[in-house]
Amino acid sequence: MAERALRGSRLGAVSYENELATDLAERQVVAYVCPNGHHLDVPLAAEAEVPATWECRFCGATASLADATAASSVVSAVRTKPPRSHWDMLLERRSIPELELILEERLELLRLAGRRKTA
Repeated sequence: MAERALRGSRLGAVSYENELATDLAERQVVAYVCPNGHHLDVPLAAEAEVPATWECRFCGATASLADATAASSVVSAVRTKPPRSHWDMLLERRSIPELELILEERLELLRLAGRRKTA
């Protein structure tokens, strides 16, 4: 049955359904302001929960609600711990002199391996 229904069609083809008998969901337009000055109007479903932040489509920064300046000041007051890089985590386990010693050992092993290949 499915083979017959798809005969003459291809993937990515135009849909054969029309929008005349469909009811679209009610929408609301929510305004966001980016810290770089960009203004965003995001259409959402009327019953959807409105997020406090949205990614700016122009620069990728985090935009906040245009009419929620009080809410954004509360969010900015919360301290967040900066993310740790791989280097930071490595420095928690080893000191700089230890790292230099390990580096010299590894370089010596590579030099020996290179000499064996040429010989």
